[in-house]
Parts: sequence; structure tokens; C-alpha cells
Amino acid sequence: MKQFAQCPKCSASNAKKVGFTWWGGALGPMMFSHVKCQNCGKTYNGKTGKDNTTKIFIYVLVCIIIAFFVFAAIGFLNALK
Repeated sequence: MKQFAQCPKCSASNAKKVGFTWWGGALGPMMFSHVKCQNCGKTYNGKTGKDNTTKIFIYVLVCIIIAFFVFAAIGFLNALK
């Protein structure tokens, strides 16, 4: 079993890797080493022990911006027809 950083909330060292989240599907948690403490339920970065909230916010924002431009391009191309 892989050892992760201690939980910043309860100092337990029994975290498990998160496989899927609503904000990042399967890719986001893998990118940020997202783990969940089995003791208190806190989610955090398994490498650093720090919170992933800022990274998650930026990740979701970038995904929204990319989706906006993709849909705008599709709309523009459909308008040319």
C-alpha cells in the first residue's frame, strides 16, 4: 500500500487514493494526488498534505473556458453553413 502524507485535519496516515470526483472525473484526482482520509473524511494532496481547493478551482475554471471556446467555435462554424 502506498504511503501518503498525514491528514492535515486529524494527523492520521491511513488515506486512500480518490479515483473519481464530480469536479475532475478520473483525470483531476490523478493530476493532484487527491486522497481521502479514512479516519475523518478530509480530502487533500497526498504528496504534500496540503489542501487542493485552489488547484481544483483553477482546474474547473480552465475546463469551463475551454468548453466555452469549443462551443463558440462549433456555433461559429454552424453559422457559416
